[in-house]
Amino acid sequence: MHFVWAFVIGGAICVIGQLLMDVGKLTPAHTMSSLVVAGAIADGVGWYDPFIKFAGAGATVPITSFGNALVHGALQELNQDGAIGIITGIFKVTSAGVSAAIIFSFLAAVVCRPRG
Repeated sequence: MHFVWAFVIGGAICVIGQLLMDVGKLTPAHTMSSLVVAGAIADGVGWYDPFIKFAGAGATVPITSFGNALVHGALQELNQDGAIGIITGIFKVTSAGVSAAIIFSFLAAVVCRPRG
């Protein structure tokens, strides 16, 4: 049943993103930013952790999870280190994902050459 809920919730997040682009006429960048902000707000008010417990990968894989990670790390380090923790917490939690995106994008650019 965990797989079903992960599929349904992850798919619903993707449908929301697609509706924002198709019906709301938002650009992909605006849509992505909106979903990140929605995930950040949900974590800020304490809703994202129960959402992850319910939906599993359906809540941790989509882009909303990045907003959750930003706020979660900032709040965690704020409680531990004070105000400077807001900045360091953001980088501490998301640095691996951002670094992987940069490295794999570079490797893809080296291996795949554009046509034209």
